[in-house]
Amino acid sequence: MHRLYVVPTLIINVVIILLPAMLTIALAFFRWDGITAPSFVGLQNFRELWADNVFWTALTNNIIWTAIFLTLPIAMGLLAATMLLIARRGSLFFQVIYFLPMIIATAIIARIWQGMIYSPVSGINGLLQRFGLPTYDPLTQPSTALLGIATVDLWHWWGFLCVIFFAALRQVPQEHIEAARIEGANFWQMMRYVLLPAIRPTITLMMIMTVIWSFLVFDFVYILTQGGPAFSSEVLSTMAYRSAFYDLAVGKAAAVAIVISLFGLAATAFYIQAQAREFEE
Repeated sequence: MHRLYVVPTLIINVVIILLPAMLTIALAFFRWDGITAPSFVGLQNFRELWADNVFWTALTNNIIWTAIFLTLPIAMGLLAATMLLIARRGSLFFQVIYFLPMIIATAIIARIWQGMIYSPVSGINGLLQRFGLPTYDPLTQPSTALLGIATVDLWHWWGFLCVIFFAALRQVPQEHIEAARIEGANFWQMMRYVLLPAIRPTITLMMIMTVIWSFLVFDFVYILTQGGPAFSSEVLSTMAYRSAFYDLAVGKAAAVAIVISLFGLAATAFYIQAQAREFEE
């Protein structure tokens, strides 16, 4: 009888997740423009990806993006969360300030940075121009476009990590922190030997989620540059979107989606294995 309570959730997951996933996998082996009848082409879509320089550029950009977000925002979030834990005074105020970018729509954030910070005629660049100083818009240069977009997402993302890490740090037994203080541990020693080991599962989870989200990044890239200039900021998700809705190559877009999913599955498998190993210990 109790198993009946699982049925609605199971139906929702099958309809919303499993069926679209299976259809996407199937479409990767067909050539389809979304209008005419699909035709089976086997592995041709994957061969085209292998020979497509844009695909390798997009994959490289996703890997660079992942490397950035596995280091900078996590380090910033951990440092800020530890300082909030130690300082305590005003921690609620700073949590609200740090978390604020997460509750603002990404489209609004992107337009603010594009129109008020990166714009060559307004915002910071406009102020520099008024004083006769050189201006610079990273979104217009192939060498810096991806880093310019990553900076926007970094500002949007790190505060969320800070709040998550702070919540985890508050669960660390206070006697452990007091014992470290009595032993004369400084800030960095307390982080290394007391706080970080205590919240290692949370850090691992956030790193795995960062990998998954890094390969799903779309909104900031599409709004700010649409993958340009010259595909320098193209990522796999924007390539899939462009293939499906611009080139009408739905099969190729599905093949890109499978590549994205493989990285997500690899990250998930790593997390499950790490959790199992920790449980055994």
